[in-house]
Amino acid sequence: MTEDTLARIIAFRDERGWKRFHNPKDLALSISVEANELLELYQWVNGEEIGNVPIERVREELADVLIYSAFLADALGLDMDDIVLDKLEKNGRRYPKNIAYESKEEYLVLKERARSGEKKV
Repeated sequence: MTEDTLARIIAFRDERGWKRFHNPKDLALSISVEANELLELYQWVNGEEIGNVPIERVREELADVLIYSAFLADALGLDMDDIVLDKLEKNGRRYPKNIAYESKEEYLVLKERARSGEKKV
């Protein structure tokens, strides 16, 4: 997310005086609610029907998740770029590309594979 987009999200909130309602607990709950609204779009949809999910609705619900996430990061004084890059680095150590490539194995299975020196073929 660009700095301009983040600034616009915060300005939108501030122009409406909503910051006082944005405590970490309520923002975390709001992220969950919006994520569940996103999940609801895919509820009861099988593999062939995935393409029938209205992309505009997906965009709206995903945007809500991202907006509330930006509000939570702001409330906690967290820089979104920093936390995402830190998590990518951590996940890179947990899921090395030489053993995790095209694998949906659990972390512990990958960890054991790495310990034994086995590489993904």
